[in-house]
Formats: sequence, C-alpha cells, structure tokens
Amino acid sequence: AELESVLDNINVVPNPYYGYSQYESSKLDNTVKITNLPERCEVTIFNMQGALIRNFVKDDPMTSLDWDLKNHVGVPIAGGLYIIHVKVPVTQTDGTVVEMERIIKWYGALRQPDLDNL
Repeated sequence: AELESVLDNINVVPNPYYGYSQYESSKLDNTVKITNLPERCEVTIFNMQGALIRNFVKDDPMTSLDWDLKNHVGVPIAGGLYIIHVKVPVTQTDGTVVEMERIIKWYGALRQPDLDNL
C-alpha cells in the first residue's frame, strides 16, 4: 500500500500546460516537470496514437525530471494529449523484482515561438 501511494504522488506539472510554466528561463524554453519520482525509474512519453515521443531512464537521487517538450530527436512536440508512463522497479522481500507503473495523461497547448520579443 505504501508503494501505491508513492506511485500516486508521481505527477506532471503544470497539467494542463498552456504555453508556459514557472520552470522556464526564457521565451524559447518549454519545460514541464515530472515530480515525486523515485530514485530509479523509466519515464516513457507517448502521443495518443501510441507513438513513442521520448524516453528517460532515471537513476539518481533527484525527485523530479525536466521534459523540454521535445521528442527523442529534439523536435518540439505538437500540442495535444500525451500519455506519460512511469515504470518503477521494486525489489520484493524474496529478492525478485517487479515493475510497478503509473500512467498520467498530460495536455499541452503550445505557443508559437515569438522570435521578435526574446
């Protein structure tokens, strides 16, 4: 039960994303945070058609992960609904490892870059 509450706390902020977030340092920067992550996990992001957009393998004490709203080849994503899938390996008392997962729907309304007002 404790593990399920840990998984329930994993989140994406802001959600929905409307063109900006408090984590951005410039008008060309797009950033959302995936928060309350355990030390080891894999975060995979898909579009609604099921295509892989981005994959992160996390193995560090940081509790969050920044996503720059780009796909795996660095192209900015289109606005819309995305599925964020977090897989967490959990070692059982008998030493076996099972994967727990959390699935979050995330909506992004992206702005056009305003190159005239940087």
